[in-house]
Amino acid sequence: MTRFAARSPLPVSADELYCWHARAGAFQRLMPPWEQLRLVQQSGGIADGARVAFDIRQGPVWLRWEAEHSDHIEGRQFRDTMLRMSGTAWTHLHRFEPAGDVNSQLIDEIDFTLPFGALGRLGTATMLRKLQRLFAFRHRRTRDDLLRHAAFAHRSRLDIAISGASGLIGSQLCAFLSTGGHRVRRLVRRNANSAAGEITWDPSRGEIDSKALEGVDAVIHLAGENIASGRWTAARKKSILTSRVDSTRLLAETIARLERPPRVFVSASAVGFYGDRGDPVDESSGTGTGFLAEVCRAWEEAAEPARAAGLRVVHPRIGMVVAGQGGALAKLLTPFRLGLGGPVGGGKQMTSWISLDDLLGVLHWILFDEAISGPVNAVSPKAIDNRRFVQTLGAVLNRPAILPLPAFAVRLAFGEMGQRVLLDGAAVRPARLLAAGFPFLHPEIETAVRSELGSLAPPEGFS
Repeated sequence: MTRFAARSPLPVSADELYCWHARAGAFQRLMPPWEQLRLVQQSGGIADGARVAFDIRQGPVWLRWEAEHSDHIEGRQFRDTMLRMSGTAWTHLHRFEPAGDVNSQLIDEIDFTLPFGALGRLGTATMLRKLQRLFAFRHRRTRDDLLRHAAFAHRSRLDIAISGASGLIGSQLCAFLSTGGHRVRRLVRRNANSAAGEITWDPSRGEIDSKALEGVDAVIHLAGENIASGRWTAARKKSILTSRVDSTRLLAETIARLERPPRVFVSASAVGFYGDRGDPVDESSGTGTGFLAEVCRAWEEAAEPARAAGLRVVHPRIGMVVAGQGGALAKLLTPFRLGLGGPVGGGKQMTSWISLDDLLGVLHWILFDEAISGPVNAVSPKAIDNRRFVQTLGAVLNRPAILPLPAFAVRLAFGEMGQRVLLDGAAVRPARLLAAGFPFLHPEIETAVRSELGSLAPPEGFS
C-alpha cells in the first residue's frame, strides 16, 4: 500500500475548518474543475456511516466511485473508504489540527493500492503526481473560501433564495454559500422539496410560491437562457429576452409585495450592456447598441418594482466567466489540446472576464456591502484582447495558438450571435469593486486559467 500526505497551515481555527468540511457544499467545492465529475448521492454529512457516490469520466467511460465515512471525531477528523472498484484499496483520512486559537493545520492522508497487480504498481508514480496536483488545488480553495467567509464572520448568516441554482455559476454559488453557514433555498421549476428549502416557480406562467419567500434575507437571480448555444433566429432572440425580463419582473414584483421582503435583490446582468466599444468603460458609461445591449437594458429595468418598493437592488454586469467545467474556457479546451486554437477574427476585440471563484466572491461581497446598489461590473480589473487570451490558453496547455478563425467564417457559421458574442468586445473596468476594496483572487488571466486547470503552483506552506 502507498501513502500520500498533504499538509497546509490555515489562518482559521480547527473548529471552523472542520465546520467548513461538515457543511453541505464542501464536496462540490473540492471537486477539481478540470475533471468531468458528477455527484450522484451524498447522505449523512461526514458522520460515521455517511456515504458519497460520484461518477468520474476516464476516457470514453464513466466510472462510479462510492465511499463510506468512518472514524469521525467531532471537530478533528473523519475518514472515507472506497467501497467499489475491484482490486483497488483506498482510504482517505481528513484531519484538522489546532495550531493555537486562531490557526490550524489541514492534513490529508491517503493510503491506496491500484488494481492489476504489477501493472497497477507501475501507475503509482502517476497517481502520486495527480494527487499532488489535486490537493494543492483543494487546499488553496479551502483557504480562499474560508478567508472570504471570515471577512464577514461578524455578520449574521443569511437565508438566501437563488434562481438558476443548477447552472454553472448557481451550483457553485450554492455550494460556496452553504459552506459559509448560510441557508440556501433553490428556486426550481418542478414540485419543490420543501424539506430541502426549495421554492417552486414557473416564470413562463408567471407563477411563484410567494409565501416561501417571506422572510428571506436576500434573493440572487441568475436564471436566463444561454445566449451562445446557437444562431439567433427571431424566435430565439425573443426567447433570450423574455427568459430574462419575465423572470426578473416576476421576482421583483413578488418580493416588493412581501410583508417581510429581502434586504437585497441581486439581479444578474452582463457586460453586453456596453455593446461593442473602443474606449474603456465603467459603471458610469451609458448603454451601447445592438441586441445584447437591448437585452441587458430591459433585463435591468425589469427589476424596477423592487427598487420602487425601497429594496436595495444590485445588477452585477458579468463578464466572460473563466471556469473549467463550463462556459467559453471548457469549450475551447478540446480544439486547443488538438493544436487547433488561435485568435478569433483579428484578435483585437477586448474580452472582459472574471474567474468563477472571483465571481462567487463578488456576489458574496454584494450581499453584505450595503453601500453597493445599481450596476456593478463583475469583471477582472485587467481586460485583455482575444489574441492575448488565446496565447495564454495555448501557453498553459503547452499547445500552439496560431490557427486563426476568420471573421467571415464566424459570421457564416453563427450569424449575428457570432458577431456579438465572438467578434464584438469592450474593455470594462470594475470601478465600483475597486473603490470598495474587493480582493480579487485572480486579477491576471493566466492565474485564473491555471487555477481552473490545476496547474497553479502549490499554495504557500503546502507540503
